[in-house]
Amino acid sequence: MKDDKIVKGIADYVAAHLDGDLSLEALADNLHYSKFYLARTFAQQTGDTIGKYIQRCRLDLAARQLVETNKPIVEIAYEAHYNSQQAFTLAFRSRYLCTPQVYRKRGRFDVQSCAGIGGMAA
Repeated sequence: MKDDKIVKGIADYVAAHLDGDLSLEALADNLHYSKFYLARTFAQQTGDTIGKYIQRCRLDLAARQLVETNKPIVEIAYEAHYNSQQAFTLAFRSRYLCTPQVYRKRGRFDVQSCAGIGGMAA
């Protein structure tokens, strides 16, 4: 049960700080556990790394912004913590099987929320 609370704590912190510093060190400082313990526990409970989870959450937010705003794709890419539109497009295509431009034209946000981690409700 303790491990479930740690995973929920990580998910809550990530959701509240998507636009900020989400380093493993920041998570560890906030949750008062070692970064090694957090990384190991999260991976054991979810089957995924914290870094991949953060990337998915940021891409989900970017996908929502593509549909719900008129922000330029490059601006959304930078807000999602990508250093270039090319890197963003590659990651986006890997997750959504289309480019950000095609996703925007489709006009429908239909990705699972970050709330579900590795099949678990956070």
